[in-house]
Amino acid sequence: MLFESLNLIEPILKALQEEGYTIPTPIQSQSIPLVLQGNDLLGCAQTGTGKTAAFAIPILQLLSANKTYDKKKKVRSLIITPTRELAVQIGESFRAYGRHTGLTCTVIFGGVNQNPQTAALRAGVDIVIATPGRLLDLMNQGHLTLRDVEIFVLDEADRMLDMGFIHDVKKMLTALPKKRQSLFFSATMPPEIVKLASTILQNPSKVSVTPVSSTVDIIKQCVYFVDKGNKNDLLIDILKDKNIKTALVFTRTKHGADKVVKVLLKHNIKTEAIHGNKSQNARQRALTNFKEQTTRILVATDIAARGIDVDDLEYVINYEMSNIAETYVHRIGRTGRAGAKGTAISFCDAEEKEYLRDVEKLIAKKIPVIENHPFPLIDHNPVKAPKQQQGRRNFRTNDSSAGRGGHQGPKPTGNNGSKKWFGKPKTSR
Repeated sequence: MLFESLNLIEPILKALQEEGYTIPTPIQSQSIPLVLQGNDLLGCAQTGTGKTAAFAIPILQLLSANKTYDKKKKVRSLIITPTRELAVQIGESFRAYGRHTGLTCTVIFGGVNQNPQTAALRAGVDIVIATPGRLLDLMNQGHLTLRDVEIFVLDEADRMLDMGFIHDVKKMLTALPKKRQSLFFSATMPPEIVKLASTILQNPSKVSVTPVSSTVDIIKQCVYFVDKGNKNDLLIDILKDKNIKTALVFTRTKHGADKVVKVLLKHNIKTEAIHGNKSQNARQRALTNFKEQTTRILVATDIAARGIDVDDLEYVINYEMSNIAETYVHRIGRTGRAGAKGTAISFCDAEEKEYLRDVEKLIAKKIPVIENHPFPLIDHNPVKAPKQQQGRRNFRTNDSSAGRGGHQGPKPTGNNGSKKWFGKPKTSR
């Protein structure tokens, strides 16, 4: 199937051709016709599936079919997304696909001066992409109204709940007109998400692509059992491999991300961090440097990493295992995109073995163990930390400190003599 077969208007087809797009992804080929028919949509799709174009393209076409020529344009479509990085990415997509439509859009997020955003709203825009907090602030200040919104999109709904935005979302819903088209996207569909969707959508069409439990087959996954105190040494040893031109490293906390950056910088490895304590300008600068490969390593927390879309990113390293299994899938989904090669490396200390088992249960496969490495796990019996409720959506956030529970698991054997980081994988344990 080609984009031409989706009954798209010429201005959009021209923009897609200029972007080099010819064949829609499954989420795009299924969603675009449904949205063009005016249906509400419930979409289950994880990162890297082409979800943004699946709603941006039909929104541009629907708004183009009924342009308004008022001197002051009204906000006709609102897209809500949890992070600043993702909002910027969605804004770039709307501008790219809609460059020949005459439609305008602006991106609204916190952490920066609001004056340029309010100036754009005064000039009039058709489409607003926003994070919840800043949007509500500007609404309360009288800078915009949602009463003319025709199409509403709630993107990354599961992450929205993780970050505690559910009350902000509910406030926005009361400001939206009841007569509207609504699109709802989430990578996972726990009961809380299904309940939220039922309050937003009316008789929705449903599209599900690449369930969260099925990781991309092309991604090469492996795990190193290593003592917590040796993770820095193992990371430095792995990064001696010059084939790793860039790598995205995940930690659970902001403090942990900063500590990893300090260690790598001491070893002359150009590294930057991206997390919630960084200013928007600093986060955007770090991401730009990483994309341009002037920064080799980008260390990120899970929340800050939403919206990171880097072409040809081959390596993701889980410096710490996430205590929410679904997050592992989101992390490694940053690599292996569009058929490219991908490698996901995980460090697992004794306390994190339980998290690893949860991941393997979710993805229904064993992750190969690298046993031949210089820093094998020695301490198999750490003091148990208070166990977290795993996989629960009332978990505070992956961007804040959390205790780690665990118990003794199978003891992997190691060979201290080997310096080859990739070693020989063993698929059972």
